[in-house]
Amino acid sequence: MRRRGGLAIKARDARDGGIMLDGCARYAVYYAPPKGSALAFAGAAWLGHDPERGAPHARLEVDDLPAPRADLVRRAARYGLHGTLKAPFRLNEGMDVTALDEAITALAAAHAPVAAPGLTVTADLGFVALRPGGPCPALDTLAAACVTGLDLLREPMTATELAEKRRGGLEQREDENLRAWGYPYVLDCFQFHITLTGPLPRADAEQSRRALARALRGALPERFKIDDICLFGDPGGAAPFRLLRRYPLTGGVIAG
Repeated sequence: MRRRGGLAIKARDARDGGIMLDGCARYAVYYAPPKGSALAFAGAAWLGHDPERGAPHARLEVDDLPAPRADLVRRAARYGLHGTLKAPFRLNEGMDVTALDEAITALAAAHAPVAAPGLTVTADLGFVALRPGGPCPALDTLAAACVTGLDLLREPMTATELAEKRRGGLEQREDENLRAWGYPYVLDCFQFHITLTGPLPRADAEQSRRALARALRGALPERFKIDDICLFGDPGGAAPFRLLRRYPLTGGVIAG
């Protein structure tokens, strides 16, 4: 809700499909698979949460896992199936959800849909994730635009938050990114991925990768295409993130 001269002004009715955009503790810009797609259904079934419906989901049966599904997805489930473009942040002083909505709308209008190699199930980042099967400069460019183009809306991290992010150890460039942009793995440190598990020992990650590759085989598209970017909201209090609005990429011909 934007306030000017004591008046409360709604952001494009401040809602989308009955979801209020304002009032979230944090916001993030993510990729999310198309609503109703096989990947969206399988991802919600694996993580147990559908961020677009805002509801629990039927569970995906996966054989030969190294641990109970609930333990493997505990850290990932809250966020829903997504690929990070702009990591969660609080709105900066003087900013509101109207300004955020307008900024994402403008950014999406300046970028074309992205076509990338098909997704594969990987475990090389220390957890299981879906990643494009090859480089995609257009996707890197889109992510960089989200990081830099929306950063004026982000409240700087506190000293406590910076210390928490550094606990696992960061390379120098990652730490520079953390201080500049609020997240270590951006720009030249960016590797697009769709998280499926929390951090795992190497053997458990590989066993989970094999099991999920079998279970998700029919849900992974041969070509990975991003037609829109999504605003997610963190309701606070450890509640699951919600997909608040989709913003079509309308800036020109498909980039790959």
